[in-house]
Amino acid sequence: MPIAQINSQGIFYEDSGGDGTPIIFMHGFLFDHSMFDSQVKALAPDYRCIRFDARAWGQTQWDGQAFDLYDTVADCIGLMDHLGLEKAVIAGMSQGGYAAIRLAIKHPDRVDKLILMSTFKGVRPDDFKSVYTGIRDTWVENGPIDPLLDQLMTVLIGPKERVSQFWDAWRDKWKTVTGNQMFHGTNALLDRDPISDEQVQGIQHPVLITHGTEDNGIPIALAEQMAKLLPNVKKFVRVPDAAHAANMTDPELVNQAIREFLS
Repeated sequence: MPIAQINSQGIFYEDSGGDGTPIIFMHGFLFDHSMFDSQVKALAPDYRCIRFDARAWGQTQWDGQAFDLYDTVADCIGLMDHLGLEKAVIAGMSQGGYAAIRLAIKHPDRVDKLILMSTFKGVRPDDFKSVYTGIRDTWVENGPIDPLLDQLMTVLIGPKERVSQFWDAWRDKWKTVTGNQMFHGTNALLDRDPISDEQVQGIQHPVLITHGTEDNGIPIALAEQMAKLLPNVKKFVRVPDAAHAANMTDPELVNQAIREFLS
């Protein structure tokens, strides 16, 4: 099991190896590196695909303490250093996208290109925060009860009738998430700092955006607003009928877009 000691954490990662352009994938809230299985399968023959579990999620040996998105950024940079990479394509989904944007702003010299999946640049209003604060507190008090899992899977994965196989797989994983994981993982999501329009306009890297048209977690209109600010968007791919985890549930269009973007 590949574990890199980075910033006093045991960061779990997978590296397909090879001499191709490196792509580092950063997953979304409550997910782990495996949400990119379809991307790695499709792209690894030609690209070096690297993915890691963020603090609180997956197989990373996290210290159990509070963290923020800049810790995720630092862990990604630390992993690049561990692997001897000066630059990489940075691909972030949802919360991983929040980290990817901050990485591009803070460490522009380490980014080759930027892939933003099901994400946006802003901070959600207080009513959204109150919903996730309630989810967090219920999880901490009662654990991953079925009504809570159903609510989250509908938003984060999509309607059960459309993507039932992913519900089954992730329900088993999410049932193992502890209250401490959920508490600190949610806080990292909710307590993120605002990114100004000027900061986004300063991102000069080539950008690919992919987003499900039926995303209720981050409505596509928010990604469209972000796209208007980014100066070098090469393509905005709208994935028909897909919800929040479009790269996982509808990978064909996403993978094709990534391949075209990198070629």
